[in-house]
Amino acid sequence: MSNAIAISPSVDVEPTAVSEAPPQERVIRARPGWISVDWDELWQFRELLYFLVWRDVKVRYKQTALGVAWAVLVPVFSMVIFTVIFGNFAHMKNDMPNGVNYSVWNFAALLPWTFFATALSLGGQSLVSQQQLLTKIYFPRLFVPTAVAGGALVDMAISYGVMAIIMAWYRVVPTWGVLTLLPLMVPLCLASLGIAYMFSALTVTYRDFRFVLQFLVQAWMFVSPVIYPASFVPPRFQWIASFNPMYGIIDGFRSALLGRYQPWHPLNLSISIASSIALFVFGLFYFRKTERRFADIA
Repeated sequence: MSNAIAISPSVDVEPTAVSEAPPQERVIRARPGWISVDWDELWQFRELLYFLVWRDVKVRYKQTALGVAWAVLVPVFSMVIFTVIFGNFAHMKNDMPNGVNYSVWNFAALLPWTFFATALSLGGQSLVSQQQLLTKIYFPRLFVPTAVAGGALVDMAISYGVMAIIMAWYRVVPTWGVLTLLPLMVPLCLASLGIAYMFSALTVTYRDFRFVLQFLVQAWMFVSPVIYPASFVPPRFQWIASFNPMYGIIDGFRSALLGRYQPWHPLNLSISIASSIALFVFGLFYFRKTERRFADIA
């Protein structure tokens, strides 16, 4: 019996048309308003900010023998040097309020100051160091100096553990005032970001500001109560000194950490908080007004 093979007639099947979506275009326009910040866009790119902060932390301590331990060693070394030079040789430890130990008192000021100095020095040069990224892709440029401040915030969080150890060693008992540390972080971050925004935009246009930043950080430390108490300024001039945002903020950090050893100065702190807000608004305004030129002159 022969095997029969049935052959079906060929049927022409038309290929299914695959519709391709047209490429999307992103049009960047200047937004109306005084500062013209696209807050919706910043929220949309929030994950990018997280990765930029994480990258900044990893790059800073990459190929280092001690790694993130430098986040602790830098303020600790500064505390030791200031204690030896100013505490012992200059006998400033004898002028401490209520007999508090100078090392504890000084380290309480180095916590906010180290954060501020890092945000100012590295954040002010962040756009220049990321110039290849600025000219290739679009993303919110505000994230570049903000990521530097975010990395400094991680270092500060680590240093708080060292502060707890130092306070326990010298038997300084914290009070309920430590709960004000988080509110105090707000004006500290505003002042740091505002100055970082302003100087990062200035450094793109005028590269001389890279050298100005080094001098400015050193000079700013000596006009802030880091190595000396805020009471060294005569009372009638303290309200003027409070226009320096770090004057009242550093004094507030000491009051929050040391409790009864360091009294609060509400007027000085209020003026410094207002100054921090003004610096943030001005820095944000200047950054946004000059941002359109970054890709051309970076």
